[in-house]
Amino acid sequence: MKALVTGGAGFIGSNFTRHLLSTYRDIDVVCLDLLTYAGRLENLQDMTEDSRFRFVQGDIRKRRTVESLLKEKVDLIVNFAAETHVDRSIVEAGSFVLTDAYGTYTLLEAARKFEAGKFIQVSTDEVYGSIQEGAFKESDTLNPSSPYSASKAAGDHIALAFHKTYGIKVFVTRSSNNYGPFQHPEKLIPKLILRALHDIHLPIYGDGKQVRDWLHVRDNCVAIEQVTKKGKAGEVYNIASGEERMNIKVAEEILRILKKPRNLLKSVLDRPGHDRRYSLNVDKMKQIGWKPEVRFAEGLEKTVNWYKDNSWWWKPLVRDKFFQFDTPWLHGETPADR
Repeated sequence: MKALVTGGAGFIGSNFTRHLLSTYRDIDVVCLDLLTYAGRLENLQDMTEDSRFRFVQGDIRKRRTVESLLKEKVDLIVNFAAETHVDRSIVEAGSFVLTDAYGTYTLLEAARKFEAGKFIQVSTDEVYGSIQEGAFKESDTLNPSSPYSASKAAGDHIALAFHKTYGIKVFVTRSSNNYGPFQHPEKLIPKLILRALHDIHLPIYGDGKQVRDWLHVRDNCVAIEQVTKKGKAGEVYNIASGEERMNIKVAEEILRILKKPRNLLKSVLDRPGHDRRYSLNVDKMKQIGWKPEVRFAEGLEKTVNWYKDNSWWWKPLVRDKFFQFDTPWLHGETPADR
């Protein structure tokens, strides 16, 4: 089997590539990544000596690049390539539209031209918007709140349209918030871990009672693989752990694990359009034989320990300006300061 993993040097993409190589003996994996700030060769360094692995630096928005990789028969395309950070999308939406929507189209068009095999469009629970009670099913109307989630919703629609119009074997997976090793510190859990390790205040948007379902990246990788084996083309599959937590509780648990004082928590102005709660119904995934294995308490402690033990990986990012990524609504003030 030959697989193309786009965005393969990013957080979930690198973990998925590692999962493929460890699960299948007879496989060749090509990893395509533009190596923007979140895509890093450090995420792949344990795979570079594997003869079954090949890395290509390139952009899914570039037709010639993707066509050059699909000229030889590819059995599986897994599209992780995306701009993914909500805060950044609010400040600069254009790159999200170009990568998440147009880039997906470019990849699909090349897959159609060269008759590639299965196409997995990796998406997010954020495309549904917020839900006060219950959980979203795959058939529910999409109602994205940010430029990020809107661009991902557009990519999903384009992918499913290519299935209906051209018969491409498209599968869409929508997962809840992932966490685990190799995640860039712009995201909540690694940001809180690293700031706590440095005794820097942990910024909590608003009252911190936003609820997210936390899915360990290993469970998501297994789920995506299961969709490739037992999923039905043209279908959407929600992937979640059922482990819902308020952001403030996640921060408190990280402080507890690290034995840091609670007064490191600092309430800051909430971001525009901040969804209150995400929740996914995963009955379809259960029907094809998947269930999460990593409980949040266990996964979070292992994740905290990974960041403690792998400073070689995150130290360059702490020096990077993006670790201190600023926004118009976040300048360190408490809500009362404004």
